[in-house]
Amino acid sequence: MPILGRDAILNTEDRATVDVECPEWGGTVRLRSITGAQRDAFEQSCLIQKGRERRVNMRNARAKLIILCAVDETGAPLFGDIDLAALGRRNAKPIDRLYEAAQKLCGLGEDDMADLTEDFGVAQDEDSTTD
Repeated sequence: MPILGRDAILNTEDRATVDVECPEWGGTVRLRSITGAQRDAFEQSCLIQKGRERRVNMRNARAKLIILCAVDETGAPLFGDIDLAALGRRNAKPIDRLYEAAQKLCGLGEDDMADLTEDFGVAQDEDSTTD
């Protein structure tokens, strides 16, 4: 494989899509992979931090990821943040199916959510110096 340059990386269309059948809703939902920035925002939205303690907050996590991934035939988002509560109230079976497909599409595994709360060491004090 060739060594890629800046332009090759930044100008490549690298987002994949997958169509997921949702017979409960009478059709198919198209999901598109998310960007690195979207993944960071999604992971941040699933954290509750109080002081040095971090916990995973899975409240509406499935709907949050679906909102980021679901697109129409032209690639435009199907949902916005305003749809979070309404999407979260839909049948759990297709929501789970879409969430699992979105996880695979975006490279998110179950371990990734657990990794969010791992202690990566004590933060360096502001007044400390480095060599």
